[in-house]
Amino acid sequence: MKQFTNRIPGQVYLWLAVPIFGASSALTRKITEIGAMNFVGGHNPISLCNVLFVGNLCALLVLVAIHRSQWNPTILNRISRREWVSLVVVAILAGALAPGLIFQALAWTPVTNVVLLGRLEPPLTLALSIWLLRERVDKWEFLGAIIAFMGVVLTIVLQPARANMMPIMGLSMGWGELLTVLGALALAIATIVGKQRLARVPLGIYNTMRTGLGTIVFFCVALSLYGRYHFTDVLSPFLWQWMLLYGAIIVVVGQSFWTAGLRASSVATASIVGSFTPIFGILAAYLILGEVPTRAQYIGGSVILLGVFLSQVGIKKRANSRQRVGAVDLEQSIESKMGFKGI
Repeated sequence: MKQFTNRIPGQVYLWLAVPIFGASSALTRKITEIGAMNFVGGHNPISLCNVLFVGNLCALLVLVAIHRSQWNPTILNRISRREWVSLVVVAILAGALAPGLIFQALAWTPVTNVVLLGRLEPPLTLALSIWLLRERVDKWEFLGAIIAFMGVVLTIVLQPARANMMPIMGLSMGWGELLTVLGALALAIATIVGKQRLARVPLGIYNTMRTGLGTIVFFCVALSLYGRYHFTDVLSPFLWQWMLLYGAIIVVVGQSFWTAGLRASSVATASIVGSFTPIFGILAAYLILGEVPTRAQYIGGSVILLGVFLSQVGIKKRANSRQRVGAVDLEQSIESKMGFKGI
């Protein structure tokens, strides 16, 4: 069996993983709709908060099983106090704040909007890298980021008028779009903190800490905002059966395919394949939820994809000279979007 899997090209694993990640937001919305049709005690057992909390617990169990060897005194003692503080900051931003904002956005705006506006994160990360880290970027990567940002703006500007839309910095957007943008900003800041201060921290500790502490922080914040009865149905068997199925597909299968593909492919190849995630996200929203893209989404999405394509030209050139470092950065970036973050 091992000899057979070794003969499978790395790109095949990558192309199997990307549709799984792309479908995560649509699957999250679909599961909550199923819960709404199967109330338990007058409540939806698969509320967005329950999905995020229980989903992260499932993801945490997987991460602990995969990376348990890294949690030993020898490795932990090498992590400085400054790095532990940075881990806490990243856990709050990427493990609690960003997923909480994006999950709430899924309740207020179409999944396609969340998928497209989530592409604001790479341009924001690039801008912060130039500003704070003084990084030099390829001209194609810079041009692609600007065009992708313009695509996000077009997606917002061309949206048809809806109830509860509000003017923000000259743009009219709904609460769902605003929360998605704020979530992308939180992820971008977390990425910069990780690049600047957590380069020496093993990836397993980084991901486990982010997921574990982020889950605890989210739980405490939700309790303070919504009250102690908010997670009444968190032990519902109906909820857990769906979460275990979802976790097995998104976390275990998706992450396994991606890791196998990343190890057998170049960084540039993995980055190019990963850039197709939004396309699969839009397709999943149509096939699973019946969401037909609007004119604004078609126009904005096309511009965003053009920007992504141009960025890949720069990424490929940079990856050729930074193969090893780039692989670590890319794996960390992709894994930060796995599990139950809804991005």
